[in-house]
Amino acid sequence: MTVVLEGTEDHAHARMVLGAALANGDASHAYLFHGPPGTGKRTAARALAAELLAAGEGDPDAAKKRVCAGTHPDLTWVKPTGAHVMRVSDVDEPVVAAAGRTPFESRKRVFVLERADTMNDEVANRLLKTLEEPPDFVHLILLTDALGQVLETVVSRCQLVRFDALSSERIAATLEREGVEPGRAGACGRLALGNASRARFLASDEGEALRDDVEALVRAVLAGERREAQAEPWRALLDRADERCDQAQAAVAATAAERLENEPKGRDRKALEREFEEAAKRDGRRARTEVLDLGLELAAVSFRDLLCIAEGATGAVLASDRAPTLATAAPGRDPRKLREAMEVCEQARQSLELNVSEDLALTALTLRLERLVGSAD
Repeated sequence: MTVVLEGTEDHAHARMVLGAALANGDASHAYLFHGPPGTGKRTAARALAAELLAAGEGDPDAAKKRVCAGTHPDLTWVKPTGAHVMRVSDVDEPVVAAAGRTPFESRKRVFVLERADTMNDEVANRLLKTLEEPPDFVHLILLTDALGQVLETVVSRCQLVRFDALSSERIAATLEREGVEPGRAGACGRLALGNASRARFLASDEGEALRDDVEALVRAVLAGERREAQAEPWRALLDRADERCDQAQAAVAATAAERLENEPKGRDRKALEREFEEAAKRDGRRARTEVLDLGLELAAVSFRDLLCIAEGATGAVLASDRAPTLATAAPGRDPRKLREAMEVCEQARQSLELNVSEDLALTALTLRLERLVGSAD
């Protein structure tokens, strides 16, 4: 009987490859799940790990529950500790060395590595032998949102499993089933660009507030009049990123407190405390970056939608729930300048990846946008 793994329901290729492998008992030693973000790769990886680690167990359901809870000792889940790169230390002991040790209780060991595209040559070279000739009981599942950025030496040693972008209609229908108002669900489905996770965030109160912040920024630069109350129209976006950073760090702190409650004092406890401190910084930084990145992408989308309205292509507008508001700002706009405004937002996104000062980058963005589209022609 073919198993349909959770997360693969909308992906024919992934469903066929993984279902057949489980049915025949010949799962690959190394998979590379690739496709746009928010399409179910992590969900499918955990579901595959659950099936592999539960096979042959006396109580397979209990094993699967522990995999889903992240507490199974034979499942190792690796996230890059660098802001934009995976470090050798991320794979050296946790994967390469651990793969040579027999399972704790299952017949298998499963290693999931997120963001495989962040591996550099040094990390990949450290991992290659494990990918190519792992012990029989080892399975590796690599995940990436950018297949073209994964080193060829890594790609060639894995079986590729494709996850396609979800349609906006499919995402909107899911949001409606989850209680989101149809108009808002439709707009979030379109704005998500195939990413169901992003759609859920945009449909949330926090996502709606972020959209409000971005709309205020766009309206301020379109007005072209720097009033005192709008001296820093980007400040709300940055404050929201700070808030998200604090939330991410608080979540790590709560986990740390629970873990350390019964941990005896000593060297191991101090090492664990340092590990949690680093995790809090890392998760906070990543959460902050994600908010700013999404905010700037939404700003670019706003100018794109303005361009569509100005050119009479209203059916192509992504933020369909805010089209009437956008329409009031569209008349008299130069389409060429609107296109350039989109590019300016994208350039700002890229500059933030280089760890430039966020205040300076957002101030420069605002000034450039004002010069471009600060008043209708």
